[in-house]
Amino acid sequence: MTADSTTLENEFKSGDEAAASALIEQLGPDLVLVGPAVERYCRDWHGDVTTGAVAVVRPRNTEEVAQAVCAIGALGLTIVPQGGNTGLVLGATPDRPGSQVVISLERMTAIRRIDADDFSAVVEAGVILSEFKDRVEEAGLYFPLALGAQGSCRIGGNVSTNAGGINVLRYGMTRELVLGLEVVLPDGSIFDGLSTLRKDNRGIDLKQMFIGAEGTLGIVTAVSFKLMPPAEKVATALLGLGALSDAITLYRRARRDCCDLMSAFEFMPPMAFTLAQEAIPDLQLPMPGDYPAYVLLEISGSGLVDIDDLMHRFLEGVMEDGLVLDGVIAASRNQARNLWLFREGMNEGQAKRGAHLRTDVSVPLSRLPEFVEKAEAAIFAQLPDCLCVSYGHVGDGNVHLNVLPPSGLTREEVAERIYAAKAVVNEVLDGFEGSISAEHGIGRLKKADFLARVPATQLQLLTAIKQAVDPAGIMNPGCQLNFSADS
Repeated sequence: MTADSTTLENEFKSGDEAAASALIEQLGPDLVLVGPAVERYCRDWHGDVTTGAVAVVRPRNTEEVAQAVCAIGALGLTIVPQGGNTGLVLGATPDRPGSQVVISLERMTAIRRIDADDFSAVVEAGVILSEFKDRVEEAGLYFPLALGAQGSCRIGGNVSTNAGGINVLRYGMTRELVLGLEVVLPDGSIFDGLSTLRKDNRGIDLKQMFIGAEGTLGIVTAVSFKLMPPAEKVATALLGLGALSDAITLYRRARRDCCDLMSAFEFMPPMAFTLAQEAIPDLQLPMPGDYPAYVLLEISGSGLVDIDDLMHRFLEGVMEDGLVLDGVIAASRNQARNLWLFREGMNEGQAKRGAHLRTDVSVPLSRLPEFVEKAEAAIFAQLPDCLCVSYGHVGDGNVHLNVLPPSGLTREEVAERIYAAKAVVNEVLDGFEGSISAEHGIGRLKKADFLARVPATQLQLLTAIKQAVDPAGIMNPGCQLNFSADS
């Protein structure tokens, strides 16, 4: 079994029954699932891959996580931590059914506190992101992490993958929002670092080791976050441009004129509207759908700032200069939501067309249009029957260049095209000194590509940290690194 979803087996397999029985005996039947109940935890979000596991353990608190880690380790088994299982790189999908146990944090759903005066919150790892955002909003505050999967992804997974999303431009990745962590380590001990201090310069910031580590160093059980004042005023606009390169010029103007009030700047191709309407047939296109490129722009603020006036004055200037050819400004929250549905619905539309290559790359911002042009041309030259769909976050150089094989192919033919397309995209990306993972992580899906490119000194440091924190290799083996206790 390999780390590429095009070759992963797609069949549920039960694990060691004796080991499963031992776990039930030690932890109790309320915490341990075995048999067919395990299958849904062994399937990736898109349903492309189904594997198996010895059991699934569902602790209710941090102490039970620690007990489970000790019990699993004592049996010679290994652990795959899992939150909402919405990741896109198989980081939470077990790949060794006979020896791995999934620890699901789905029952750890307490929001321990929200402190309005401190602009902070402490929340357990199993809380669904959208539910946390709602609770924060009820307290008169705002948590800016925003993802397409926010209705099902969970806080622990957001931290463990250093999730990005549409608001990175203004608020940064998840890493910038974390004040402290509580983590169960591979030996069952608990790292309690749930401080809400903004400034704490007492040596190395240990929490940073676990953010983006995808559960390879420990299991995040609780997080302290910084919160923001609510964005009471939001202006959203969909803009038609003459070329993708104009989006970079427009972004530069928006950064100058709107400053840090700009919270989102997304680019989409015309195909986005077709795909979105395939997924959501009732969606009405608010403007012509035949411009070469589109930008979804959002600025927001509160207090004395007149956001609507800022948006209108900015758009007047760029339209007078011919930088924006057409556009529509949402007149209400519902209209703004409708505009965002095109951005979100295009993902559903791609999924409806079947298995396809999903990339998550980043390049220097100034070279984003050049990368898209070269990568799409290279795909067309080698795979002329495939469709390229490129979109993403202009403000941070993040491109999702997806490749959709034509309909009517066999599973093997689709897999061949996906594999070939990935090789083409990565080859072009290497010429731009870009990253194969902007926000999704490495997991199992991108491990081979990551290890083929990581500098030797960086790999040495990563392996040394893994060896020091998890010498037995119990935590998420097969994810990110090729590491075992004997390596």
